[in-house]
Amino acid sequence: MLITHEKWPRTASEAEAEQERLSALVDVSTPLAPHRYIAGLDVAYAIGSSRVAGAVVVLDADTLAVEDMATAVMDVEFPYVPGLLAFRELPALIAALAELTVEPDVLVCDGYGIAHPRRFGLACHLGVLAGKPTLGVAKTAFVGRFAEPGEQRGEAAELVHDGAVVGAALRTQYATKPVFVSPGHLITVEDATRLALQLAPKYRLPETTRLADQLSRRALGAAA
Repeated sequence: MLITHEKWPRTASEAEAEQERLSALVDVSTPLAPHRYIAGLDVAYAIGSSRVAGAVVVLDADTLAVEDMATAVMDVEFPYVPGLLAFRELPALIAALAELTVEPDVLVCDGYGIAHPRRFGLACHLGVLAGKPTLGVAKTAFVGRFAEPGEQRGEAAELVHDGAVVGAALRTQYATKPVFVSPGHLITVEDATRLALQLAPKYRLPETTRLADQLSRRALGAAA
């Protein structure tokens, strides 16, 4: 799965300008299209160095069986700036996507979509570049307010930022902490929330996120 991109920004101001420009392309009003393969993406960071490992795991949408996986290890060039994490992670993730033999129909990021100060988190950025439905599922909320959802699996509450619904706090397992779901591109808040729940039949985090996290850590360890 090849994604082309021009030269990456080198400064925070350039990166923010790119987010503002590309955010106009985001579509979170289109219902999720029929799909067969779902990919989880995650990045592991080396301690004490600039090395990162991007990982992609492709699952069958119905069975959640692993159909393909790929990794890419490289040095991060962009500095850590809150709200600009995509510029640290996207190069490795795009490189890993290029190694796949099974092309995913939907992308699930460990991060945020429109639940972002400029409505353009990692899931939005990747979705716009790939032209595919993309959502973010995060362990904590980055922006917004929400009421605590009920304790039962599947209970959800709107995540609201600056008066707009930007995602949902979703309880994926009974009495566990919620995860925070936000659409990135070509998917609605409601469809993103339903899909995140479908992908988490046993654990708090979706299988896409759990497996990509494990793979990224193994890849980083192998490259050490």
